[in-house]
Amino acid sequence: MIKVGIAGGAGFTAGELLRILVSHPEVEITSVVSTSSAGKPVTDVHDDLLGATDLDFTGSLSGDEDVVFLCLGHGNSKKFLDETTLPDSVKIVDLSNDFRLQEDSTYAGREFIYGLPEVHRSEISSANNIANPGCFATAIQEALIPLAKEHALSSEVHVNAITGSTGAGQSLTSTTHFTWRNNNVSIYKPFTHQHLDEIGETLTEVSGGAHPVINFIPVRGNFTRGIFASLYTKTDKDADFWIGKYKEYFEEHPFVHISDKPIHLKQVVNTNNCVLHLEKHGDNLLITSAIDNLVKGASGQAVQNMNLMFGLPETTGLNLKPSQF
Repeated sequence: MIKVGIAGGAGFTAGELLRILVSHPEVEITSVVSTSSAGKPVTDVHDDLLGATDLDFTGSLSGDEDVVFLCLGHGNSKKFLDETTLPDSVKIVDLSNDFRLQEDSTYAGREFIYGLPEVHRSEISSANNIANPGCFATAIQEALIPLAKEHALSSEVHVNAITGSTGAGQSLTSTTHFTWRNNNVSIYKPFTHQHLDEIGETLTEVSGGAHPVINFIPVRGNFTRGIFASLYTKTDKDADFWIGKYKEYFEEHPFVHISDKPIHLKQVVNTNNCVLHLEKHGDNLLITSAIDNLVKGASGQAVQNMNLMFGLPETTGLNLKPSQF
C-alpha cells in the first residue's frame, strides 16, 4: 500500500483528495495535517465523508509517508519545505503554483516536473516531485495541445472560460461569499491571469517554437464546481481534419474525450475527465473544453500523477461517473 500524507487538510482540494483516496485500492492515508483543526475528526470539516473515514486531523505528518500531497495556499508550499524535513525518498505532489514554472521548478534540492500527464506522462512516471497544473491551465492546455503539436497556432487564441466558486478556495472574500456570487457573473484578471505563464511554457515545449498570444477572459460563475472554456483561433484546415488529429493525439490518454456533439458541464463534474468538442465557423476553429476544477483541475489529476509515479495504471481509483441530474 502507498502511504499518503496530506498537508493543508481542511481545504477544498484536500477534501477532494480524501474523497478519492479513501476508496483508492492501493492507498493508506497516514496523516491529514491541519494546524487549525488538529485533533478533530476529518468529518467535522469534510462532512461528506461521514461513514467513509474515521481519520482525525493531525498537527504534523506521521513520518512514514511514501508521498505527501501539498494542498496549501500559493506561496505556502515553499514555506512548508523550508520548515519540514522530508527524506529524499518521500515523493511530493504540490497543488499550488509554487513550482509550476521552469524558473521555479527546483527548490530545496528537489526538482519538480510539471504534472500534465497528456504531455509529460513518461517524465512523471520517473519523477519524485510533481507540480500539479492549475485548473484553468488544464482546461485550456488540453484544448490547444494538438494544435501546438501540428504547429498550427500561428494566430491569436481567444479564450473565454467560466469557473465555479470552489476555484477561489475555502477562505471567504467579497467575491466568493454566497450572497455576492449567487445569481451573479463577473470577469477577473482579464488578459493577465497567472495560469497564462504555465500555458505558454507548455505550448512552447510541445510546438518547439514561440507560443501565440492568448487573449484570456476568466469569468466567475454562479455555480460551485467546473470549468467551461470556449476557445477559437484561425486555421485553414476543416473541422474533420482537426477532429481526427485530436482523437489521434488523445487516443492513449484515458481521461480526455472528443465529443462529436456539443458538450456541457454536467458531463464532467465529479470526474477526472476533460471533454472537448470542435467545430469550424468560417476561418475559425472553435474548441470547447470542460473539466471539474477540483478533480481534473486539481485533486484528481494529482492522484493520476501519483498513480504514474508509483507504476500504477493512471486510472486507478479515478473511475468516477458524473451526476447528470
